[in-house]
Amino acid sequence: MTSEYEFKIIYDEYYQRIVQYLTRTVGPNDAEDIAQDVFDKVSRSIKEFRGDSKLSTWIYRIATNTAIDRLRSAAYKHSSKHGPIDEAANLEDQSVWTAQNPATTDQTVIRKEMSECVIEFVDNLPPDYKTVIVLSEQEGLANKEIAEILGISLDNVKMRLHRARAKLKTILNEGCDFDHNEQGTLACDRKSSPILPKPPR
Repeated sequence: MTSEYEFKIIYDEYYQRIVQYLTRTVGPNDAEDIAQDVFDKVSRSIKEFRGDSKLSTWIYRIATNTAIDRLRSAAYKHSSKHGPIDEAANLEDQSVWTAQNPATTDQTVIRKEMSECVIEFVDNLPPDYKTVIVLSEQEGLANKEIAEILGISLDNVKMRLHRARAKLKTILNEGCDFDHNEQGTLACDRKSSPILPKPPR
């Protein structure tokens, strides 16, 4: 049986990481509350963990299932603004979208705008697509680990990622004009009044 001390070690190691993941998935308004639910489940279920997968994978699986349940809930869909744009855009690893470290203030602003734009469109993907994009592109997990987290085959992960990226590319092209500035940085210029697709009910 896992001791309270052992659970505290797990909590200290993974809590902020899971909050960050949930902020990207459901937005900052709900991330902390869902994280508490996640670690309540971890606390109750840790004695059943057999080590068939990595501990981090098991925790991500619980977090993902809890987040998807919230994303699909009627209360979430009809609540006021749930967007990870403002707070998520300030995360230290925001440059994950460009795979570069900001060099100048101007470049930082451009990349921040692009990231905010991309995050907004990611937020409007259907839950299954949004989850796989966040796990792959922002969490940096390998397809094999994503398959274990989502409980689907590796081939299905590859197919879902392909479809999610294609969907994201389509809605980005509809909502933004992309161009390279003089520094060679990809900049996003939003089209006037872009109509974002709504996740299916």
